[in-house]
Amino acid sequence: MSRLFVTLDISFFMPTTQLLTIQTFLDHLKFQKRYSQHTIISYRNDLQGFFTFLYEDYNDPGLKEIKATYVRTWLASLKEAGISSKTINRKISTLKSFFKHQLKQGNLDVSPMATIISPKVGNRLPEFVDKLDTEQLFNVIQFPEGRTGDMEKLILEVFYNTGIRKAELISLSNKNVDAAASAIKVFGKGSKERIIPVSPGLMDKLQHFKNGTEQLPGDGPFFTSAKGKKLDPRYVYGVVNKYLSLVTSIGRKSPHILRHSFATHLTNNGADLNAVKELLGHSSLAATQVYTHNSIEKLKDVHRKAHPKA
Repeated sequence: MSRLFVTLDISFFMPTTQLLTIQTFLDHLKFQKRYSQHTIISYRNDLQGFFTFLYEDYNDPGLKEIKATYVRTWLASLKEAGISSKTINRKISTLKSFFKHQLKQGNLDVSPMATIISPKVGNRLPEFVDKLDTEQLFNVIQFPEGRTGDMEKLILEVFYNTGIRKAELISLSNKNVDAAASAIKVFGKGSKERIIPVSPGLMDKLQHFKNGTEQLPGDGPFFTSAKGKKLDPRYVYGVVNKYLSLVTSIGRKSPHILRHSFATHLTNNGADLNAVKELLGHSSLAATQVYTHNSIEKLKDVHRKAHPKA
């Protein structure tokens, strides 16, 4: 199997043994943990940044020579550079995972991350498109005639009606659009499979689109470019951004915002949180609970406007 991570940009000064240690860890994430390519690249970049810092400031210490003070100094430099607490927490998580793996491999006796505490991050409610704006998006906005317009509208409808991620939509194959079951099968983070029910109306549109376009074999992508290739992520983002800009003024206008909208509208209408968790493909309920805050905020708003003592 080919390796995702072949050479670090800093390989010209990093010892070969250090490179192999990092490479082995990334291979562990890819083949054992089955992390996505996007996640592995994030880990790679975090480790590259950390070991570059060690080379420049601490004369490239060996694995067992890395101290907690080195880590804290690096984190402080990130803070001074204006890096957000959320991003710093991700980098801390990367280092904790890396050094935990080294402990398990017998390469270390003590992790330098044992005394490192992640900075607090303020809870930010996920943005979402208002229900009235989604109705305008699908019922008022005019889409171009022909295959391109049909596909762009269908992409938006699939995002909003199923809550799938951008990568999941791009990878959706013909064989995993099941008209008989009125459901689609997607593969999320870590290649975890989940079945998402689809309304009869949306399934009819999917089938109509499929019948009206030249399809690749069953395991080929459902949505393709004019040349029959898998859609480019930038194109999918651009489609969502273009049409959301016509109906809403929220800050972010991405496929993930439609995922947030899907989950928020479900919880606002009383959907069971565990069911929403399964539909989103979250590994824990904690990740889904953020959407209950939007519901609570909605109730607070109603209370403030309607209650005489509010």
